Amino acid sequence: MSRVIRDKKEELVITTAIMGFVLILSAATIYQFENAVQPEVFSSIPAAMWWAVITLTTVGYGDIYPITLGGKIAAAVIAVTSVGFIALPTGILGAGFVEEISKQKDNTSLKCPFCGKSISEERT
Repeated sequence: MSRVIRDKKEELVITTAIMGFVLILSAATIYQFENAVQPEVFSSIPAAMWWAVITLTTVGYGDIYPITLGGKIAAAVIAVTSVGFIALPTGILGAGFVEEISKQKDNTSLKCPFCGKSISEERT
């Protein structure tokens, strides 16, 4: 696990940075739509981040939700696109595990020191 995370560190850092940017952008967007009609709930962009985190992680507690048409449309777009952002680290780690398993299989097979072919291939 540690080798996979170390090998995929750059991709995971970039994905985390993008997710942070999307979090702030989502909070700012919902704040613009909802602050005028729900000033106690969406009082600031940092306060709207609670809604953004819950929506981006697809938890959806339902304690805070948009009521304006623009807010609902923005929330729908944010919720649908967030599924892809949540899947990104999973795909990166999954690909890393496949690469690591492939490396381990390559290291366990015996190879000819002269031609580099697998010894099991030469026997067939």
